[in-house]
Amino acid sequence: MELHELDLNLLVVFNHLLAERSVSRVAEKLGVSQPAVSNSLAKLRKQFADELFLRTPRGMEPTPFADQLAGSVGYALAMIQSGINLRTNFDPTTAERSFTIGMTDVGEIYFLPTLIERLRHEAPGVTLSTVRNTAVNLRDELESGKVDLAVGLLPQLKAGFFQRRLFAQPYVCVMRRGHRLAKRRISLAEFSAAEHLMVVAAGTGHGKVDELMKRGGVARNVRLTVPHYVSVGHILQGSDMIATVPDRLATRLLEPFDLVKVPHPAKLPDVSINMFWHAKYHRSPVNRWLRDLVFELFADTTRTSARQKRAGE
Repeated sequence: MELHELDLNLLVVFNHLLAERSVSRVAEKLGVSQPAVSNSLAKLRKQFADELFLRTPRGMEPTPFADQLAGSVGYALAMIQSGINLRTNFDPTTAERSFTIGMTDVGEIYFLPTLIERLRHEAPGVTLSTVRNTAVNLRDELESGKVDLAVGLLPQLKAGFFQRRLFAQPYVCVMRRGHRLAKRRISLAEFSAAEHLMVVAAGTGHGKVDELMKRGGVARNVRLTVPHYVSVGHILQGSDMIATVPDRLATRLLEPFDLVKVPHPAKLPDVSINMFWHAKYHRSPVNRWLRDLVFELFADTTRTSARQKRAGE
């Protein structure tokens, strides 16, 4: 099949069906009738000689051939969209605009104070909001433009997304000042014998650190388990528990909660924190301005390559 034989608007419908799995939702999103979407699907089925989508109790499920087409179609449409947006001007000093960034509570603690202060001076009309990747479908929200960037340890964002590394950081142990383990180094035996505050950060890559310690035979006497990092400082400052946290979060917690950090006794790999955006907005001046600002403020340029790459390649 030659490209001139295909109506590219049909591929837009195809791409939305992949995301929505519903004719009615696609019709609503595109502002057309359901019969119009069904008619477009019928044309696609005829041109590709494949059913493409099959009705199931879970919605319109793509066939193996549709799955095969998905990556190429999504990337091609994203490049066309970004080319169309190329001429859009963006002046941060006069812009009245809101950005949404996907990040965890760790990200909010570490990134937001610095970022919002810079915006106050350089882009006074720009406001920020954040969403948790556990509360929304981050892939779909980034593709639709409802979320502009995502920052963190997000291994689920691969095909269709660009990423740029900001920094790598180790895990450390944190505890209250005056704790018996608040010294230069602690042994693995001391670590295992201590009472632990464990954070189960669902939906992020941070949960892997617990798996690594478990596989490595590192025992922990877990006294308290919480679902996020935001309470760590409050809990540790008044207890004898210790916690395993990312180093840059630990640095933010030390002074406000009078904590200390020590190197982790277990052999744990550094964790890479990346910035992600959808390919559709790769050439958007607005999106580019935001991600360049985040990179300027937070990237460890001594250890991080400035080269951008498509995730998964």
